[in-house]
Amino acid sequence: MNARLDHRKPLVFDTHELGRRPGAMQRVARTIEAPGGDEVFGIGGVVAVPQGADVELDLRLESVMEGALVTGTAHAMAAGECVRCLEPLKLTLDADFQEMFSYPDLDDRGRPMARQEEPADDEEEEDRLFVEDGLIDLEPVLRDAVVLALPMQPVCREDCPGLCPDCGARLADDPDHHHDDAVDIRWAALQGLAETVQDGEKDVPRSGGDDSQEK
Repeated sequence: MNARLDHRKPLVFDTHELGRRPGAMQRVARTIEAPGGDEVFGIGGVVAVPQGADVELDLRLESVMEGALVTGTAHAMAAGECVRCLEPLKLTLDADFQEMFSYPDLDDRGRPMARQEEPADDEEEEDRLFVEDGLIDLEPVLRDAVVLALPMQPVCREDCPGLCPDCGARLADDPDHHHDDAVDIRWAALQGLAETVQDGEKDVPRSGGDDSQEK
């Protein structure tokens, strides 16, 4: 059996007030702190909602025949660095999501049956989320929604020119930046070798004397 949900966790919601009458609806607004570590909301090392930052949730819980349908939006501020110029950046995040939490199967007496941890026959069954003792856990739903809403390659601005390939200078700070005597790094070593050979040839004395001095 799976561990029971803890109602004290910020992303666990109680549906008892909603009830099971199809058509019933409940609106919920809640602000939580973004987690960190392995549970961070974002794309590791690229862009994420910083640990401890506020995440504002606007939710609508609806009772349907199959379970509880949750529709919502998460508002937060994400941080990362530009993939072109490596400067820090911040962006406003609005992540929309919708998820069905199914009621557990009932036994012959109408009591919820314990779910087994055996592998499901298909991926759709394996990915199902359930109402457990009247509680639902939005954490996996919210994390997936945030990751999908974040850019895979964030930029500080759409036309960011990036960094100079020769010296690493940020081109946005100096649009006229250039190198007149720039040498392709792939040829720099060969050029140095050629100059060394030429210098060596100058230092080597020519063999033989002057014919006019021979007797």
